Amino acid sequence: MHRVAITDTTLRDAHQSLWATRMSTEDMLPIAEQLDRVGFHSLEVWGGATFDVCLRYLREDPWERLRLLKSMIKNTPLQMLLRGQSLVGYAHYPDDVVEAFVQRCVANGIDIIRIFDALNDIRNMEVPIRAAKEAGAHVQASVVYTLSPVHTTDHYIDTARRLAELGADSICIKDMAGLLAPYEAYELVKLLKRELQIPVQLHCHYIGGMALGSYLKAVEAGVDVIDTAFAPLAFGASQPPVETLVRCLQDSSYDTDLDLHNLFDIADYFEKVRRERGFERGVTRIHDMRVFEHQVPGGMISNLVNQLEQQKAVHKLPEVLAEIPRVREELGYPPLVTPTSQIVGTQAVLNVLTGNRYKLVPAEVKNYVQGLYGRPPAPVDPEVARKILGDREPITCRPADLLEPKLEKMKEEISDLTASEDDILTYALFPQVARKFFELRAKGEAEEVSNTGAKTVQAVSGKAPKHKEANKMNLEEIRELIKLLGETDITEFSMESQGIKISIKKGRGDGTVSLDAAGTAEGNPGSNALTKERPEQEAAQELDKDVVKVLAPMVGTFYRAPAPDAPPFVEIGSAVSEGQVLCIIEAMKLMNEIEADVAGEIVDIYVENGSPVEYGQPLFAIKKK
Repeated sequence: MHRVAITDTTLRDAHQSLWATRMSTEDMLPIAEQLDRVGFHSLEVWGGATFDVCLRYLREDPWERLRLLKSMIKNTPLQMLLRGQSLVGYAHYPDDVVEAFVQRCVANGIDIIRIFDALNDIRNMEVPIRAAKEAGAHVQASVVYTLSPVHTTDHYIDTARRLAELGADSICIKDMAGLLAPYEAYELVKLLKRELQIPVQLHCHYIGGMALGSYLKAVEAGVDVIDTAFAPLAFGASQPPVETLVRCLQDSSYDTDLDLHNLFDIADYFEKVRRERGFERGVTRIHDMRVFEHQVPGGMISNLVNQLEQQKAVHKLPEVLAEIPRVREELGYPPLVTPTSQIVGTQAVLNVLTGNRYKLVPAEVKNYVQGLYGRPPAPVDPEVARKILGDREPITCRPADLLEPKLEKMKEEISDLTASEDDILTYALFPQVARKFFELRAKGEAEEVSNTGAKTVQAVSGKAPKHKEANKMNLEEIRELIKLLGETDITEFSMESQGIKISIKKGRGDGTVSLDAAGTAEGNPGSNALTKERPEQEAAQELDKDVVKVLAPMVGTFYRAPAPDAPPFVEIGSAVSEGQVLCIIEAMKLMNEIEADVAGEIVDIYVENGSPVEYGQPLFAIKKK
C-alpha cells in the first residue's frame, strides 16, 4: 500500500488565489487546532503574497501571524513558499537579507520551505537552499512547470536532478497555471521517482479543470504528496478540493486515511468565513479554460481584470490575453508565475492601452531583459531587447552577485521606529509599506490578534488608514463630471473611488462635495477637491501654455523617486531633464518609473507620497525651459 500524503493550502495559496490573500489571522486561529488534528503532511500557512498583504492591506504583522499559528499547531509541520532570491517580494535581495530572512522564518516556526525560481534558474536558488539547510528546515525545491518549445521533459528532469544535488530534501512540481495534463503528470512523476532518491510532491491549480485527473494519475505513478484546499476555497484558480480527493482514494491502495466527516466540519467553518466576508467561490469559467491557449494563471487573470476595470478598459481583456503569449515569446518564454507573470502581464496591458508596443516599459521589464532576474529560458527577441535596453548590455552573472549587502543600512534607516530583527527584515523587503505600517502600529492603529483570534486593537482593515490629510481627488475629473452633468437631466451624481466618496449636486457654481476617506470629516478643507485652497495657483498653471502636467498612466500607488543629485527627491523648484524619473507608481506588483516628457522646473506636486492615484490623475506640473 502506498498511502498518499496531503498538504493543505487553505491558509496560504488557496485564499491568495481566490480571495486576494485577504483571509486575516483572526479568521485562521479559531480553526487552527482542529486543522492540526487532521493528519496532514503539512499546512502551508505563510510566504507568497501573504507577507505583503498582511502589512499593506490587513495592517497585520506577518511574523506575529506565524508565531500565533505555531503556538496552536503543534503536531503538523508548517510550510511556506519562498520565491528564491526574491524571498516574499518581487525583486532580488542581497545575500545577507536572504540568509537572515530564512533564518528568522525557521526561528519563528516554519518547518518546510518550498523554494522556487520563476525562470528555473538554479543560481537564484543556491543561497536560499543553503540558508534553509543551515537553519534546519526541510528544503523542498520546486521545478516550475509550463509549456513552451524550450520547456521539455528533459529540462524538468535535469533541473530536478541539479536541485537534488544542491541538497533538496524533496522536489515539488509547481503547476501554477493548471497546464499539466493527466498523462503528462504520470510520465513526469514516473521519471522523477526513477531518477531521484527523494520524495516528489505535486502542486496543481484547478483553473482549467484538469488538476484532479492529473493528481490521480500522479498518484498511480508514485507521487508522495499532493496539495489540496478545503472546498470553500477550492476550484477555480485554487487547488482541487481535499474532500473530493480523499473520497476518490478511499478504500484503494492509495487511501489517505483522512476522516471525511472531520474534513467537512472544517469546510463548514471556512464556508461560514467565506459568507461573512463576502468572498466568492472558485469557479472555472470559459476564459479560465482558455489557459490551455494563453497559459495565463487564473490568479493572474483576476488581477488583469481588476487592473483593466480600474483603467476603464475591461473590454480590452481579449486583446490583453492575445498580447500576453506574444510578449512571453518575445521575452524568452518565462513561466507565468510571480514575478514573471506580473512582468509579462503588465507589459501586455501597457502595450494594449497605449496602442504602441513597448512605448512604456516598467523598470522590472527592463531589469528582466537585462538579466537582473536571471537567465531567460530562451533568448529575448533581439529587436525587442534593443528597444528596451538601448545601449545597456545584458548581464551574464548571478544577479545577486551585483547587489551590495544592505541589512546594516536598513537597520540604521528604521532605527527610529524599531530595533526588532524581524521588523528590520520587514523594512528591508518593503521599505515604504513597512514604514507606514510601523507608524500606524506606534499610533495603535495596526491589527493585533490574540491566540483566540480576538482583535486586541481595532484598526482600519482593507481601507486607507486614518491620515492627517485625505487622499487627493483628481480635480480635473470632477470638473469634467460637472460639465457632463450640465448637459443632462441628472441633478445629483455620487461615486466612490479609493475609499473617497464624492457627490456632486447640480445647481451651484462649483458643485457640492462631501468626502469620507477612512473617517475623514465631511468637507475636510485639506482634501484639495474643489476647495478654495489653491485656485489662483491652479488657474495660473492652466493659463500658462508652458506648463506641462505629468499624468498617471495607470491606477496604482504613488511613491516619490530619488533624483540623480541632491536633494534626494524631486521637489517644487527642482530642475528636471527630459526622460528623468520623477516618481514611481506601484501597480500590478511592479514599480513603474514615470519620466518627465520635457525638461524644465517642477512648479507643483499634486500627490502625497504613498497615496493612491487614478488613471489620468495629474502628478506634477513642469514649466518648460
